[in-house]
Amino acid sequence: MKALLQRVTQAKVEVAGQTVGAIDSGLLIFLGITPNDNEAIARKLAHRAAGYRLFSDAQDKMNLSLSDIEGSALVVSQFTLAADTNSGRRPSFSSAAPPTQAEPLYQAFVTELQRLKINVATGEFGADMQVTLTNDGPVTFLLDTEKS
Repeated sequence: MKALLQRVTQAKVEVAGQTVGAIDSGLLIFLGITPNDNEAIARKLAHRAAGYRLFSDAQDKMNLSLSDIEGSALVVSQFTLAADTNSGRRPSFSSAAPPTQAEPLYQAFVTELQRLKINVATGEFGADMQVTLTNDGPVTFLLDTEKS
């Protein structure tokens, strides 16, 4: 499972011209799910994302987490994060989990963030979404459970 964390001052996601999720200061989290992922991995990654220190403290050091600042998260499913891009000029999506497996794991990730008292907004799983954001910094990190 991969989570692309982007520190934002604002972000929103639209489906068919309608806003389905929006946040102010916090994290935009794009979530990519592979066939090897499970609910335990989703919960562990949610904890890591909520506790990852990428917000500045009073000394302008990245020492604060989303939980510390009581920020919000906008979680958007993004199967392209699971793409195999190691050869050729076209990505292969055979390494992405099928929607029937990925959607419950996406929901488990969201539910765990909520359990951690994070205010969560979401996109619409499987929809064609338009995401608008203001990346703060810019600060972007990729958390990959296969590499941890």
